[in-house]
Amino acid sequence: MNIILLGPPGAGKGTQAQRLVDKHGMRQLSTGDMLRAAVKAQTPVGLEAKAVMDRGELVSDEIVSALIGDELDAMGDQVGAIFDGYPRTAAQAASLDDILAARGRTLDRVIELEVDEDALVERITGRFTCANCGKGYHETFDPPKVAGTCDKCGGHEFKRRPDDNEETVRTRMAEYRAKTAPILPLYDARGIVSRIDGMADMDHVAAAIESALAG
Repeated sequence: MNIILLGPPGAGKGTQAQRLVDKHGMRQLSTGDMLRAAVKAQTPVGLEAKAVMDRGELVSDEIVSALIGDELDAMGDQVGAIFDGYPRTAAQAASLDDILAARGRTLDRVIELEVDEDALVERITGRFTCANCGKGYHETFDPPKVAGTCDKCGGHEFKRRPDDNEETVRTRMAEYRAKTAPILPLYDARGIVSRIDGMADMDHVAAAIESALAG
């Protein structure tokens, strides 16, 4: 299967994508990760992208399309793809259709993890990690068993990501809505969008995704 996984930062896309990778052997295609890998490997597309970025310009849709095409070719036709962070515009959506069709693939399902903005703010702004071992916690939902002491390593220093603040989260939500607004109607018209409550327990979300893919 080839699916698009949509949802704002903090909705749990990464967790659910990894579950699909582990269970079904699918490949998560994040354009940012692919771009960095292609630049590092100095592939023809990577060198072209690096030249663009070195000039301080945005990487074009054509370069991103070439990256995705290269990745799909390398995967082989027996491996399903999870598109993460792409497409974001109507033009990219049309391009993805062409990329898939050229390889005998189709887009089977678009999964949108829906979230409550206020609840998402609470979920993200309450996150912190042990500065020593990296174990993650949450002020409300998953605090250390002993306040100020890491359950895993016994460390006493904790840290937060600087962008885990309310202003940044709400800005990301606004950006997400602006970017997904152009493409969701296109896929709704095809009847391939499944909207899932991203605020539910992770296992419930995973089960809902499996049900959507099976249907």
